[in-house]
Amino acid sequence: MTRPDKINDAIGSVNRGNPCESGLCTLCRADCAGRCETWLSSLKGRKMLYPRDFGSITSGSANTTHVGVSYNSLRIEGYNYGAHGLPKGISNSADDCIFPNVDITTEFGQSVKTKCRIPIMTGALGSTFIAAKYWDSFAIGAALVGFPIVIGENVVGIDKKAVIEKGKIKVAPELDRRIQNYLKYYDGYGAIIVQMNVEDTRNGVAQYVIEKYGDKVMIELKWGQGAKDIGGEIQVTDLDYAIFLKKRGYVVDPDPTRPEVQSAFKAGAIKAIARHSRLGYTNLSSESEVEKDFMDAVKQLRKLGYKRISLKTGSYGMEALAMSIKYATDAKLDLLTIDGSGGGTGMSPWNMMETWGVPSILLHAKAYEYASILKKKGKKVVDMALAGGLAREDHIFKALALGAPFTKLICMGRSVMIPGFLGANIEGALNPERKTELCGHWDKLPSAVTEIGSNSPEEIFAGYYDVQKKVGKNEMKNIPYGAVAVWTLADKLAAGLQQFMAGARKFSLPAIAREDIFSANRETEKETGIPFITDVADAKAKKILKG
Repeated sequence: MTRPDKINDAIGSVNRGNPCESGLCTLCRADCAGRCETWLSSLKGRKMLYPRDFGSITSGSANTTHVGVSYNSLRIEGYNYGAHGLPKGISNSADDCIFPNVDITTEFGQSVKTKCRIPIMTGALGSTFIAAKYWDSFAIGAALVGFPIVIGENVVGIDKKAVIEKGKIKVAPELDRRIQNYLKYYDGYGAIIVQMNVEDTRNGVAQYVIEKYGDKVMIELKWGQGAKDIGGEIQVTDLDYAIFLKKRGYVVDPDPTRPEVQSAFKAGAIKAIARHSRLGYTNLSSESEVEKDFMDAVKQLRKLGYKRISLKTGSYGMEALAMSIKYATDAKLDLLTIDGSGGGTGMSPWNMMETWGVPSILLHAKAYEYASILKKKGKKVVDMALAGGLAREDHIFKALALGAPFTKLICMGRSVMIPGFLGANIEGALNPERKTELCGHWDKLPSAVTEIGSNSPEEIFAGYYDVQKKVGKNEMKNIPYGAVAVWTLADKLAAGLQQFMAGARKFSLPAIAREDIFSANRETEKETGIPFITDVADAKAKKILKG
């Protein structure tokens, strides 16, 4: 496939490093001074939908070729008449059928419906230190906007202050902090989801969460992710902490208890030690055994009292994909997140991330095919979220259409973390005495920010006053700038999605269909089942001409 250009002169965006399919840099730094499209959108909001310097320019598309199979080789259909999926109270008049009236709310779930104001969710933000540092920005921003956020694996296990006795958690301050800071601003839209892996299950995370928070929290079983086919990982630079993690039961590499490793660490030859999680289902050898084990795990969670359960699976092959869809459907799970290769991570072996697994668009196309098989059998197919290198509003539309009607959400990882980093850096630069506390990296605002504003968040963030209207002027002192940036980015994504939907004459999310996209090359048509551009409605066109 072709990758996006490093510089987009039309909207004024620049990638610091090599851009990937999502338009983000391959390496996204917390201290980045700009200015990719997502970074700028976290400040300017919906203004980034349009070419810069209006009134002084005209612009033309640079996207003239489509090579290979990727989301960038799908294009969005537009129609010249009609209006479908009109929300309640909206007529089909030209005065009502305007893009701000497009309803982008969504919901997912079985007996308990989880509502969201915008059809996105975060990826799992777990034991990586960057997730902990910027959690308040991510969580408060998600709660204010009204989309789900996921607390990833191992949060309790790596917490030095957590107390675990005989497989039962007594104290879990970091997990509590994350849940409570989200719930403080939760208003009925979105969800807080706690993910579990092998170690979390052993440590009794599910029992602790249900006993303390009840049905306020959704629980998620994890099979894998799109960035790696091995357990979750972090790196630590403290030898004592590495030893602590080994005693907690983790796989730690190299082994910090070996004298030669300790000597190399003290000499400086080894500067970091990796903590790994375990692989699931290693004691099972057949599909039927996996199914039984999975169903037993779900039954146990329901016995504990969980009303909402989800599953996260990675970019394994077709067998695992089919298993995840069928098991999640049969177990009446509320959500299945399918994460394809081409996404991001807080830590993964680089060449593993580059070369393992099924690329997102291929995995998502097959997910639709397999879900359709179950639907034809009369099954109520599990609601899905698609993930893996998706960052912009066109990605949201394309993925929703590719997986329609099963896909309810688009899971976005690094793209919704960028505003958290950016906001913290701005807040630290404007408040130098709090720079360390805020995890800010800047001594002063870079030019990419000062060209927008330099004195206050009110002049820097396009969404500042929208957030203030929601929480009140007095409460704004408790809202991190990173959360304001999350709101601002979400507003741009929402407006962009509404515009695409209005052009496709679809005025609510359930109306989006596979017919709303087409393939820009024959290879993409073959792999996705989405027809080639000039084949779409070609028969109708010829009928008009012959009529």
